[in-house]
Amino acid sequence: MKLTSLSQRISAHGANAWRTHICADEDKKQGKDVIILSIGDNEINTAGPIVDTAISALRSGDTHYTDVQGRPQIRQAVADYQKRVFDHDVRAQNVTITAGTQNALFISMLLLLEPGDEVIVADPMYVTYSATLTASGAKIVRLPCRRENDFMPDPSELETLVTDKTKALFFASPVNPTGAVFSKDTLMEIAQISQRHGLWVVADEVYGTMVFDGQHTVMASLPGMSERCITLGSLSKSHAMTGWRVGWAIGPDEFSQKAAELCMCMTYGLPGFIQQAAIVALEHDTTALNELYKKRRDFALDVLSDLPNINCICPKSGMFLLLPIDKTGITSDAFVRALYKQTGVSVLDAELFGEELRNMVRINFTLDEQELTIGLNRIKSFIQDSITT
Repeated sequence: MKLTSLSQRISAHGANAWRTHICADEDKKQGKDVIILSIGDNEINTAGPIVDTAISALRSGDTHYTDVQGRPQIRQAVADYQKRVFDHDVRAQNVTITAGTQNALFISMLLLLEPGDEVIVADPMYVTYSATLTASGAKIVRLPCRRENDFMPDPSELETLVTDKTKALFFASPVNPTGAVFSKDTLMEIAQISQRHGLWVVADEVYGTMVFDGQHTVMASLPGMSERCITLGSLSKSHAMTGWRVGWAIGPDEFSQKAAELCMCMTYGLPGFIQQAAIVALEHDTTALNELYKKRRDFALDVLSDLPNINCICPKSGMFLLLPIDKTGITSDAFVRALYKQTGVSVLDAELFGEELRNMVRINFTLDEQELTIGLNRIKSFIQDSITT
């Protein structure tokens, strides 16, 4: 039997990004000497009060259907969070609770893009963007964010990419994997372009609280953007809650109303006990966790600082750093596979995020310092051996 064309569109570039990571994950479960530096998941567990709230809610019988768009209490909690943390004015009625940001991204694609549309995407981009956006039948037009410009987009180049088929602009800031944080001036120029050409803007702001250098600006908070911007957020990274699958999409009234209808078709609402825990999380101070990420970033950069003629790219945000490996003389894909085979350390081929990251690998720095030290030193030894041979 033949599957639809959609089954081909979701097998986009980057589908094999997790090949080595999946192998490492399986090997680790079997007790092998493996260090996983390939996925953005903290070794720290979710804070106790959040977990306790979920357990209490379960024991009290919160195991039934819930509001498909999210209970009023959690939607208000997200609105309050956006105001308190980012000075972003949001009404609860414009918040849709989703099964993580990936679900919010898919909902945005379904509501904003159609076959034949063009969607401009800041590149490098997270590996799932390509398959998610092309699932609509739309064509991705890449806006290069170059290393020499600190991986920031050039608004004048953006405007040259707009055609009569362009429907939307999707980007993440802060960016996975580069750690770039788009400046307010750059976002203002992008906002003006979107208004001149009548474009939707979808801003993935998952790492918004995890900025070490600079300041995060919410795109939808800029003048004239609330009616044309969709803000995506999540508790996964900021609150060490990757497995809870709590995210949100914030948009204008019509978008939110239709997003609710999609939730009816897709998830039929998140479990109530998870929503209860998420409300507590949204009130939880993440300062200590963010300081830990920054400390580990600086530690990782220091460990790798003496590599011969290789300079790590210092991220301004997030939980990853980029390591150029062109001096080894092998491709990033071959590097990832050989590194794991010889050392048991898994990293990610950064080129799968975009051409600008050719001959680089992405390394996460979320492990404790002891395990991180072992993993980074294995990487150093592998590189030194590769260069000398």
